[in-house]
Amino acid sequence: MVLSVSIGSSAMDLGQTLAVLAGGGTELHQTLILDLRLPRTLSAFATGGLLAVAGALMQVLLRNPLADPYVLGLSGGAAVGALLAMLAGLAGTLVSGSAFAGALLATVLVFGLAHGTGSWTPSRLLLTGVVLASGWGALITLILAMTPASRLPGMLYWLMGDLSHAAAPGPALGILLLICLLVIPLGRTLNVLARGPMQAAALGVSVRPLEWLVYLLASLLTATAVTMAGSVGFVGLVVPHMLRLVLGNDQRLILPACALAGGGLLVLADALARVVIAPEQLPVGVITALVGVPTFLYLLHRSR
Repeated sequence: MVLSVSIGSSAMDLGQTLAVLAGGGTELHQTLILDLRLPRTLSAFATGGLLAVAGALMQVLLRNPLADPYVLGLSGGAAVGALLAMLAGLAGTLVSGSAFAGALLATVLVFGLAHGTGSWTPSRLLLTGVVLASGWGALITLILAMTPASRLPGMLYWLMGDLSHAAAPGPALGILLLICLLVIPLGRTLNVLARGPMQAAALGVSVRPLEWLVYLLASLLTATAVTMAGSVGFVGLVVPHMLRLVLGNDQRLILPACALAGGGLLVLADALARVVIAPEQLPVGVITALVGVPTFLYLLHRSR
């Protein structure tokens, strides 16, 4: 994280960065680090942690390593909600609330349509999510077509995953910490749920309330992340999968590790986005997609 705030179009050495973080440094360096780069880096950490924990929860719920808020369309639903609020001239918590409503609607649609008159299957859920994600994409295109030209560039860049305007990471970090404190004690119960709803019910778990709690938490995490940085894909897919290879499938370890590793991954991706074509910047979603797409194809091939 210290390295991330050191690099950019105007590079600083590690000593200068540490001096600013310790309360010293020149006024120019203080402005550069404390007012610009540090809030952006903390926002990247919060967004990555939120998406990774949301992905881990969805994968437990569906018992499918391909589950991810982006692939299942939750990010698309949240983006539609946020864009509609922006188009209406709303801001602040109203945009966040609209994003949450969009993510929740996307969750209900995915699980409702995939359930149908029978039971869920991983392939049906995945296919339903992919189809609905395409539908959300069409709605996003429609909203952008109706947007005044003066607002269009900013909204387009935000949709591709943009942290350049993320200046207040406090609420997102607070939500990430709060939900981690809530779900970590549930780790043993989530381990049982991961074996299947029938086994969980036989062991005394109240399956339906737990499943709805996971739905709501994943929606809140996704909506917060999308409101913070736009539609950043594949973090929720890549991070839990990589951690399972190292830590196993114990949710008591996976969930807190996802918060840290997801945050670290997006901090790294954002640092790359700022330096690859400096002084211009790439949307951070481009970097995560370059990593996530081959990982998704690899997992899809393994699941055959």
